[in-house]
Amino acid sequence: MRLGLAALCFFSALLQCDCTPPTCYSRALSLSKEIMTLLDKIHTFRLTKVCAEGLPVIHIDVHNACITNKLRDFLYVVLNHPDPNCREKPRMVLLKQKIQNLYNIITRVCYRDLVFFTDDCEAIDTGRSSPNLAEDRLQVLQEDR
Repeated sequence: MRLGLAALCFFSALLQCDCTPPTCYSRALSLSKEIMTLLDKIHTFRLTKVCAEGLPVIHIDVHNACITNKLRDFLYVVLNHPDPNCREKPRMVLLKQKIQNLYNIITRVCYRDLVFFTDDCEAIDTGRSSPNLAEDRLQVLQEDR
């Protein structure tokens, strides 16, 4: 009887859990969303609002090829924040850890597994993606000659 009850509990717990392991892409995507949510909290929470003033604006898009450089620069700013008290605040420490994890996932764990759809570095700074105008510019340059 006990064995049957234990097996039933085990299988019911197994069915309730998410059994598929995260892929590199899914982990990078979920971690980027977590970081953006945490940044929103840091910008709105009264104790970390002062710390947020020293952080650059970043809109994390794991599909953008510029994300590795921008994450590295952002991590440098977080690690070397001008206010030493901000470096020790729990949300800032958590932000640092999550950014380090995402950077390591993109550059080491998932190296060559992620596909970058765009190369728009300005989109990471502004949050607005500009369309790729390379072909249009080439056509205009050819028409001007």
